[in-house]
Amino acid sequence: MRNAKYMVLLAALALLVPLSTFARSKNERSVFIPDTVQVGSTQLKAGAYKVEWQGSGPLLRLIFLQHGKTVATAEGKMVEMKEPQASDEIVTKNTGDKRNLEEIEFGGKKDALVLVSNPTDMK
Repeated sequence: MRNAKYMVLLAALALLVPLSTFARSKNERSVFIPDTVQVGSTQLKAGAYKVEWQGSGPLLRLIFLQHGKTVATAEGKMVEMKEPQASDEIVTKNTGDKRNLEEIEFGGKKDALVLVSNPTDMK
């Protein structure tokens, strides 16, 4: 009887681990930013980052991590593109002497994260 309880517990854990891994990977991606960009009030240097997004409505909280530490946050929205991108793309816009991060397009996916500078303009 005792062994049966352990077997049920192990089976339940075996089912939960892949589900939590899938749920987590759904809302995060690794990206390489080739040039220094501005994200909100933070300047991100060129390099590898992990971007996570939180939220279920049209407005998402974007978290940029490097070496496991949060280095910048921003607001954005997920948009669906007409066709999957061939590779990751970082879209920027020059404003004065700064290069602002506007969008992250994911290779092999139709989804893109668009940074929103003014949340009241969510269209």
